[in-house]
Amino acid sequence: MKIHIYQLFTRLFGNKNDFNKPNGTIVENGCGKFNDINDQAMQAIKALGMTHIWYTGVLEHASLSAYPEANIKADHPDFVKGNAGSPYAIRDYYDVSPDLAKDPIQRMVEFRELLQRTHKNGLKAIIDFVPNHVSRAYKSDNKPKGIPDLGETDDASLAFYMHNNFYYLPGETLHLPKKSNTPYVENPAKVTGNDCFSAYPSINDWYETVKLNYGIDYQNGHAKHFSPIPNTWLKMTDILLFWAENGVDGFRCDMAEMVPVEFWRYAIQQVKTKYPGILFIAEVYDPNQYRSYIHEGGFDLLYDKVGLYDTLKGIIEGHKWANDITSCWQAIEDIKPYMLNFLENHDEQRIASHYFATNPWRGIPMLAVSCGMEKSSYMQYFAQELGEDAGDAEGFSGLDGRTTIFDYWGIKSQQAWMNGGLFNDAKLSTSQKELRQAYQDILNLVLKEKTMQIGGFYDLQWANRDNHAYNNQFIYSYLRHTKDAIILCVVNLDTHPQEVRVLIPQHAKELTAYNDALEGIILYDNNGISRTIKGDLSFNMRASGVLFIKFNL
Repeated sequence: MKIHIYQLFTRLFGNKNDFNKPNGTIVENGCGKFNDINDQAMQAIKALGMTHIWYTGVLEHASLSAYPEANIKADHPDFVKGNAGSPYAIRDYYDVSPDLAKDPIQRMVEFRELLQRTHKNGLKAIIDFVPNHVSRAYKSDNKPKGIPDLGETDDASLAFYMHNNFYYLPGETLHLPKKSNTPYVENPAKVTGNDCFSAYPSINDWYETVKLNYGIDYQNGHAKHFSPIPNTWLKMTDILLFWAENGVDGFRCDMAEMVPVEFWRYAIQQVKTKYPGILFIAEVYDPNQYRSYIHEGGFDLLYDKVGLYDTLKGIIEGHKWANDITSCWQAIEDIKPYMLNFLENHDEQRIASHYFATNPWRGIPMLAVSCGMEKSSYMQYFAQELGEDAGDAEGFSGLDGRTTIFDYWGIKSQQAWMNGGLFNDAKLSTSQKELRQAYQDILNLVLKEKTMQIGGFYDLQWANRDNHAYNNQFIYSYLRHTKDAIILCVVNLDTHPQEVRVLIPQHAKELTAYNDALEGIILYDNNGISRTIKGDLSFNMRASGVLFIKFNL
């Protein structure tokens, strides 16, 4: 079955502080807490059409905020990006960020209560697992007794040793691109997280992190040393089991393709043996590796970034056509149920930003394609449904069309919907209310219609390539079908209205049992069509128009 994941950036989601100072501290700009994600928030997220929440940035990571009452010191400023720090520079895999707790001493208790609240509201909880790299000053204070820390037993005199947790540059001292009055000292230098085997990482490298060693000797022909099982494999599998035992329902695995697929096969089997229902999602960008990470690694879902996402964005930007969508599903036809589609996430630019579509309504036809076609699942970023445009230069993040992951900040559109913890539309503009309702209508249609969940898929582009009443640059249409019903979806990805006539080829009629005598029921329409759909499939599609029609058999 399809699932719908709501990616919620925990630090920003519940922040009620409406004063934003670029590069502000947590005291100046505030920070959302676990407790801010209350029952009302979860019911609203579920009503939007979501089945899972991905709590992003939960694990304790490098930060410039100190909590002396919890014996947590601020990290060295030379390797912290922004004041809040990158949530992908983990400093303790066995702990959660004290920023997110009302009482930092009770942070794990508050997180477990969040998980319980999630489950009570009929949702499942996903957190990040960041396997490729950790903060430069990783040290776990919360690990179970008797487990050595990462790097604790390493032989730092060796550039590579299969049981070392890190890679080293013996005899070299680290030189970071960011320098304070008291420079950070690391000797020997560890290899930087993005495979930078240099003691001089640049500002564009992941200089805040160090790479973990899974038994591959990158400097000697990428030789694999997997027998006996490398020490890092064992430690990272124990971390996954720890969070599964604490009630987490799934893991979004950061940069999974930078970690050998052999590790994933080992670790996922270990975890699923004990927790068979747990979900593993891989952030993988190389289509050549998709099948390996599914069939060998054991992942349940993979990002479809370089396929459908890039194609839809390319149509909006004007250098791709709606016809190009066909090649997206053709390239992954054998693994379609394993793909996770999205239109926004923390790495990508907001649809409403000037770096993408500017107009948030252009996301609605993209949504109908992303969540409706095929048996793929779908992920949405918080405040996407509010038309958030990321129009702030928050600090380290700068003005780039993305919502910051490095800074403390209050998101105005999110705060309006949050409404002091009521999570309703009382403070939303008319346009925001209508946009959110459009997302809710389409997402729930896909979740609740059996034909959209399990039905076959039929791309109608090929049958309309020579159709003069069908603009192949911006119009896309498809069928979903079961033995009981057929659903036709037509979208207009253009900023101008289009007059469209959809042709259903004979092959599709034979496959789906469609015939011109069937009367269509409109499931969703933002075009104002008020007539019965029968026989002639001609429509006036508004700009960013979407139409779903159901034909019962």
